[in-house]
Amino acid sequence: MFFLSPELPGSRAGEHTILEAALPVSHTGYLFKIASSTRAVTDILEHVDFSRRWCCLNQGTFSYYESEKSSSQSGQMKMSDVLCLVVNPQGKHGYGHSFELYHDSGRVYLFGEDSPDTVREWIKAIGKALVPPVAEDLVGWSFERVGRLRYTAGQSFHCPYLGWFSLGGSRLLLLLHREDQVDNIDLRKLQELSVEQEAAAVVLVDRGRRLRLEGDRRPDFQGWLSGIQQGLGRGDGPLDQQQLTETEVPVIVDRCISYITQHGLKSEGIYRRCGVNSKIAALLLSLRHDARRVRLSEGEHQVDNVANVLKRFLREVGEGVFNGHQASLPWLHTTSDERRERVSQYQALLHSLPPVNRATLGAVINHLYCVQCFADENQMNMHNLAIVFGPTVFQTDGTDNSAGQVVEELIQNYLDIFNVSGSGNPSPLTICGVYLERKEEVSAEELVCEVLRRGNIPPQQGDYWSCFLVNDNQEMERPLHYQERALAIYFSLGKDCHLVVKRNCYMEAMLIYIAGMVDVSRNSMIKFSDEKGQRGKRTFCRRLCVLDGTSLRLYKQVKSTQPERECQVHALKVYYGINKRLQPPSCWGMTVVCEQAERDKQQWYLCCESKNELIEWLATFMNLQVVSFCVHCNIFYFPQLFI
Repeated sequence: MFFLSPELPGSRAGEHTILEAALPVSHTGYLFKIASSTRAVTDILEHVDFSRRWCCLNQGTFSYYESEKSSSQSGQMKMSDVLCLVVNPQGKHGYGHSFELYHDSGRVYLFGEDSPDTVREWIKAIGKALVPPVAEDLVGWSFERVGRLRYTAGQSFHCPYLGWFSLGGSRLLLLLHREDQVDNIDLRKLQELSVEQEAAAVVLVDRGRRLRLEGDRRPDFQGWLSGIQQGLGRGDGPLDQQQLTETEVPVIVDRCISYITQHGLKSEGIYRRCGVNSKIAALLLSLRHDARRVRLSEGEHQVDNVANVLKRFLREVGEGVFNGHQASLPWLHTTSDERRERVSQYQALLHSLPPVNRATLGAVINHLYCVQCFADENQMNMHNLAIVFGPTVFQTDGTDNSAGQVVEELIQNYLDIFNVSGSGNPSPLTICGVYLERKEEVSAEELVCEVLRRGNIPPQQGDYWSCFLVNDNQEMERPLHYQERALAIYFSLGKDCHLVVKRNCYMEAMLIYIAGMVDVSRNSMIKFSDEKGQRGKRTFCRRLCVLDGTSLRLYKQVKSTQPERECQVHALKVYYGINKRLQPPSCWGMTVVCEQAERDKQQWYLCCESKNELIEWLATFMNLQVVSFCVHCNIFYFPQLFI
């Protein structure tokens, strides 16, 4: 049971209401405390700095006395005035276990005890008294910090909402305004983090969602910021403490593999040649500091240096790919002489690995399998790669040949061990360098067919594979028309774009929508921006958007008779997504490029309110442009756009 409070102590005028705790929680016992401070407790304190106090939590009020027989209070605070509860690491202060309460007045209270059970019960009681009942999941785990913060979502200009947050390691749990269940953010997989120190705010971008968190008091905010930054992933930690991609692969590994795939598959002696040691060390240091901010470019980073960064990282990472020396031994001692039995043993060992280790090993072996496919050009067959990567992934000195033999078998039996061909469910995103054997024109349809054939990926029922033009940070992507000239596009690509063959996740829903269309047109209000705004000052304004068989038109108001902007349908190129730096108000956006004339190239950014609305717009664009393309090329049939 919960209620809405019209006034929340510590909130600013105009802020939205938030759920408060409504269930009474009672708890009593002795604790040791220090005098409250207006600063976060950073110095290590000893026993002599603490005073023993009888503490009582009752009816939402925390009080403390000289002893349990005292009738007058030494101090008290209402739980509604507490901004945050912090659980300190064991032994941080004079007592074995301690916690802190950050008060809305700006004061910090530190309590401690040697008994872990005593402190655990106090943390449990205070946590339940602090958060609303609907948010009890926030305190039902081993958190480090729990409390309330002001936040805005997307590119919002209204007063901030107040939400409840709980932080522990790389997990940030949150209960936002008007939501009835706790959400979860894996900080290791954040797409972006930026700090506004002057405003005491931090901006998180997670799975396309943008959250701006603000603290009421600077000591409280600095604690949240420090905890979030520590949870992002450490380059000097083991694999599961690294910054990760959505597929659980460390960003360092993913960046290096993607770069080698794009620029080094045909490089002779790749992974055997030495790079420049100083540049290798500097690049690895940058990646370990913040891998997401590092952009590998062909002009700045040599292929051999990047290849050696990958090898050095795998050799030095804590606990290695196989989760420690002891866990790696069974891999080196597979006993069966039968290939099928050894494959079965490798599969069992693979499934015994933690998720991040399993994903990392899969990414590395997948990459080596791709490299050896070009052995005629790069001279790196399975055996040569195994000689290099055996000691690397097993972190051995190279005197034992068994490490190389295992890696060679993993590459040779990659499809079976990792269940690629048998599952029918390969990686949902395959970025590949395209190497053409003849300089003839290749259509997008032919390219998709060839990639699926070479990857031994039989299309399943309901699969819609497409060739996409994708920008470097994978925020925008455009599915190519099945007849578009892939070769011309490939040679015209800059360093910030590449071609991707993958499933089109929207296609089934778009085809269903098209099948039910009566009128091949669409109009509705939509949030719009263009490229004329200055960086950091761009706004998204509501416009009436009208799309029909001739043009796309934008009107300032519903009653407007003249469009503010207009572009012919055949001159439009539609990309899924919007660059995050533009701070779109939702994750359901599209970028429309209008090229009506050589010198008249414009980019429009259109944001929808929901995924279904985005699908309907994309389906209308696709339906109109297919017909337009066919008429323009004198092709009078409706083509099969996607395989």
